Amino acid sequence: MKLDTVADHMRTDLITLTPDMEIVRAVSVLMQNGVSGACVIDGAGDLVGVLSKRDCLKAALNASYYKQWGGSVADYMSTELETLDAGIDIVEACERFVASSYRRFPVTRHGRLVGQISRTDVLNALSRQWT
Repeated sequence: MKLDTVADHMRTDLITLTPDMEIVRAVSVLMQNGVSGACVIDGAGDLVGVLSKRDCLKAALNASYYKQWGGSVADYMSTELETLDAGIDIVEACERFVASSYRRFPVTRHGRLVGQISRTDVLNALSRQWT
């Protein structure tokens, strides 16, 4: 039996941010869209980071100290990225999640961002695979 791939279950309707976006605007985008993080894409279309709610909490903490929001997404985003290739099978994706503390991974194909997959997406895929 051929296993599904990450591409079969990833989300492609992504909220993305830019490195130069003001952090207060980025926080608003995340909150309005009900997402816990977003990929950060530069002007060339390259994935350069991920901004999580945890990163936003750091910005909020700084804002509470200085009584104003300041900085850009680039100042707070995580740049040490782990990605999954769209072509790997769903079991390999599951193995990566088990070995990682991440709740979701950006998905790339030929080095370009094409989607995102979460623990929930992988669990749903595997539960359907064997039921």
